[in-house]
Amino acid sequence: MDEPTTQRERILNPVDRVSEVVFGLLMAVSFTGAIDVASGGEGDVRTVLFAALACNLAWGLVDAVMYLVRVQVDKGHGISLMRAIRADGDPARANAQIRRAFPGAIGESLPEEVVDGLRRHLTDLPEPPRRPPVERRDLAAALAVFILVVLSTFPVVLPFLFIDEVRLAMRVSNGTAVAMLFLAGLALGRYSGIGTLRTGLWMVALGASLIAVIIALGA
Repeated sequence: MDEPTTQRERILNPVDRVSEVVFGLLMAVSFTGAIDVASGGEGDVRTVLFAALACNLAWGLVDAVMYLVRVQVDKGHGISLMRAIRADGDPARANAQIRRAFPGAIGESLPEEVVDGLRRHLTDLPEPPRRPPVERRDLAAALAVFILVVLSTFPVVLPFLFIDEVRLAMRVSNGTAVAMLFLAGLALGRYSGIGTLRTGLWMVALGASLIAVIIALGA
């Protein structure tokens, strides 16, 4: 009972979740930086705030739609691959296709009897649908993408609510963005197993480089 519940709760995998947060974060920082450049640091704080929110609302919608497109393409590829394996009269060639469907070392390390079993199982399955269906889970995941992109904007734009001077608000906003990038790197490092601190620092270096370019352009 515990496993299905966990799977239902994880609409997006950790990489997708962190990627969407980072995307929304960098989009917001880039947009507030562009406003700062255009106004020479003298722009209206509310203009920066609402412009950043509107930008991420729009891009959250775009990203959600593109997520659905990617999911449907992946499903269609899976159906095409399944048909190709079922129709291939050469077991060795069909097994090679199955191995390539797995990531990197996993496909190469699968014993031949396991791959043979998978091929026979795919052959025994009912005929797959002609077109991949859009499932409720896909729509829920797309909604989650939209929410993550939009919510990631708020920590970056909150300084503009409390600080009247745009340049100072920009510095506080950028510092918040760096902290969020570090946390995102920690999450990715924990998921990948390559080291949380190293990945966190790598994400900070990447984000700080991008933010430094924005600040330099606005100086």
